[in-house]
Amino acid sequence: MSKLLVTGGRKLEGRINLSGNKNSALKLIPATLLADSPSTLTNVPDISDVAVMLKLIESLGAKVTQESHAVTIDPRGLSSFDLDPDLSAKFRASVVLAAPLLVKFGKAVVTPPGGDQIGDRFLDTHFSMMQKMGVEMVRRDGRFFLTWDKKKSGTIFLEEASVTATEMALMMATCSSEITVIENSATEPHVTDLGNFLNKMGAKITGLGLGTLTISGGKLKGTEYRVMPDHIEGGTFMIASAITGGHIKIDDFIHKDYKMALINLSNMGVKYELSKNSIEVFPSKLIANRKKFKAQPWPGFPTDLMSPFIVLATQTQGTVLCHDFMYEWRMFFVDDLISMGANIFIADPHRVIVSGPTRLMSDRLFCKDIRAGISVILAALVADGRSEIENIEVVQRGYEKIDERLKSLGAEIVTKYDVR
Repeated sequence: MSKLLVTGGRKLEGRINLSGNKNSALKLIPATLLADSPSTLTNVPDISDVAVMLKLIESLGAKVTQESHAVTIDPRGLSSFDLDPDLSAKFRASVVLAAPLLVKFGKAVVTPPGGDQIGDRFLDTHFSMMQKMGVEMVRRDGRFFLTWDKKKSGTIFLEEASVTATEMALMMATCSSEITVIENSATEPHVTDLGNFLNKMGAKITGLGLGTLTISGGKLKGTEYRVMPDHIEGGTFMIASAITGGHIKIDDFIHKDYKMALINLSNMGVKYELSKNSIEVFPSKLIANRKKFKAQPWPGFPTDLMSPFIVLATQTQGTVLCHDFMYEWRMFFVDDLISMGANIFIADPHRVIVSGPTRLMSDRLFCKDIRAGISVILAALVADGRSEIENIEVVQRGYEKIDERLKSLGAEIVTKYDVR
């Protein structure tokens, strides 16, 4: 495992450009397989989850060519509907490939996906949606064998506003010229990004971002499309600036994707100024003006920002309750913050009470998942002394060259690579 040596106490200053959105790229890549010709995606983040996704579609017969942050995918050689079990187990988004494979072959063989262990992340909503569209499923030897012989359209009501189920339904519905309506759909920005991409390929999707989607499709053609910037990364850099007393400007910042995040950060005393496609974060006196902060479905506060937000709370004057109802293991990383000196009471698996500000001490830390990993790096940025953070490969799944980019803003970080 590789590790970071982070010396705290440095103010972050300078300018940073956001990477392409992780959650968007991991759905746009499978969607390229729906077309009858090559597509080129630009602003693709250089992260390990994307690299694994590209290997997966290559193993299915698609041709991938990559240059810097641009990826061209030619689906015309697609020859298999059986997903590689070892690659599938490396990350959560592998299950999404079932959708384009069902469209192309009427069949798909899927291994339960891997990814972060932050709680029960069932596939029930995904399979329920597919069954309503006519997919039949058999589980055998730990794998799912899917067939789609009788396609159904009409109205589908999702049992929960699942992002992945919505995205898979969008892809599957575009194969038919008949109208499909998806009610209780997810409205996250990366869902809208996928819908816009499918529309550019020739689908007809309305209602993006509104909770009810109406879709008709047919023959889709390859196109060029830019992956949206990552709003979770944007919120993370804002927090990094605030806790270090820094002053940074973040570019490629889409204001509408941060409405609730900006409200919550403002209520913690973070000062900022918006301009066209950017935000400037100023040195701020951090004081909690609210007592409770809760992760919510979009357009509420994103669950992926809750872990970094807890680090912000350790450096903010006041006592706050942080609540994430979605994942029962999300909060367990706070043990690391407590070992560093944070004043945190774990109320239950979903809620912690944080009193600040507290002076954090350096420690030996371990990245448990993507968002917990970036959060202990944030904590190390403000801790006294030098922290040693292991298993940074987990963070590299979702944050592009995070060590180099933080160093460009003035952080003192040494990267020790595992050369085995």
